[in-house]
Amino acid sequence: MATFLAQDPHDDGTGAADGGAGARSERLAALTAREREVLVLVAGGLSNDEIAHRLDVSPLTVKTHVNRTMAKLGARDRAQLVVTAYESGLVRPRGE
Repeated sequence: MATFLAQDPHDDGTGAADGGAGARSERLAALTAREREVLVLVAGGLSNDEIAHRLDVSPLTVKTHVNRTMAKLGARDRAQLVVTAYESGLVRPRGE
């Protein structure tokens, strides 16, 4: 997966550049445990309905968690949430 992700030309690999892995990890610290749990499930490709069923909550509750997670991480959409989950190390590709 990491082979197709764009590399920031200003990133020296330390995470010090804006939006680097270090900054993403720090932003993850702002998430609640439930928001991190939902983020992992979003990164796994589950829909709000599937996440709701798995966590035994309503789809509207999941939508709220997803929206708050997006706001805290500065993500525009679910795809950016997935990228952040992988780049921060919260989620690892299968087989690793």
